[in-house]
Amino acid sequence: MAIPITVLDCDLLLYGRGHRTLDRFKLDDVTDEYLMSMYGFPRQFIYYLVELLGASLSRPTQRSRAISPETQILAALGFYTSGSFQTRMGDAIGISQASMSRCVANVTEALVERATQFIRFPADEASMQALKDEFYGLAGMPGVIGVVDCIHVAIKAPNAEDLSYVNRKGLHSLNCLMVCDIRGALMTVETNWPGSLQDYAVLQQSSLNSHFEAGMHKDSWLLGDSSFFLRTWLMTPLHIPETPAEYRYNMAHSATHSVIEKTFRTLCSRFRCLDGSKGALQYSPEKSSHIILACCVLHNISLEHGMDVWSSPMTGPMEQPPEEEYEHMESLDLEADRIRQELMLTHFS
Repeated sequence: MAIPITVLDCDLLLYGRGHRTLDRFKLDDVTDEYLMSMYGFPRQFIYYLVELLGASLSRPTQRSRAISPETQILAALGFYTSGSFQTRMGDAIGISQASMSRCVANVTEALVERATQFIRFPADEASMQALKDEFYGLAGMPGVIGVVDCIHVAIKAPNAEDLSYVNRKGLHSLNCLMVCDIRGALMTVETNWPGSLQDYAVLQQSSLNSHFEAGMHKDSWLLGDSSFFLRTWLMTPLHIPETPAEYRYNMAHSATHSVIEKTFRTLCSRFRCLDGSKGALQYSPEKSSHIILACCVLHNISLEHGMDVWSSPMTGPMEQPPEEEYEHMESLDLEADRIRQELMLTHFS
């Protein structure tokens, strides 16, 4: 005999059919201080997101169609910036934790769909030259168009058998490759790599590598730390500097590379779902990857809207697996070594 199953809607149980509590929360009814403390962003920024994402969040096929785009965005921002589905946050906007989860999924996908609109390298020569000029003005390192590094974000174990996401500290994580400019704006973000891959392996398999290997940016390079191979388009520090020029090169390299380290701290400080303070992301690797990318999109949008990337309190990201030195990498690419030697001779002697 078949047993009938009833699917319960949490919001229906809480508020009753046709109840309008889902739309009662209005931005105009609360202070800017409240919005910043609960959701991490000011009123005008949230209004912009409603305009940007509203059409995607109002799709009639979505299960959460009864929840306004404004409420969905607040729910997602609350999760991104706090790292947990707090009951008080759902209560504040009149939805259940189950609906909070659906809202986060909807907003995440809407932001991911727009990632290429906000995360990209400049397309014109004038903008590329501006990047070089800005980086040169920081520490005297010429030809730099971006700084590259990887950051691990903790996720729940996909399953007991899959060890590909276990990093060198024994934690399950995604190893995320990012490139930023001098302001901390992200120009490349790849969030899908399993934590067992070391940084150089992530870069080697990345679309970023293919882009630069194809010679898209002549007479320009990225800066990376000693966890990457020296390449014609990727300048790394010398493992053991000996001459004054080599010491000056390493000092300029370190000062310039610190921009992305600062950017990582800001990302994890603003988006606490990434820093591991509330535990690992409780999603599959694919969904976790999308959440990280969505936070990166929001990071860049906030910069476009004049929010200072360094204004958030610096609390430090999730503890990263220890870096290893790859001294043998320096001699693997003779042409890259020649370019670095010429760079030191011309600019640091």
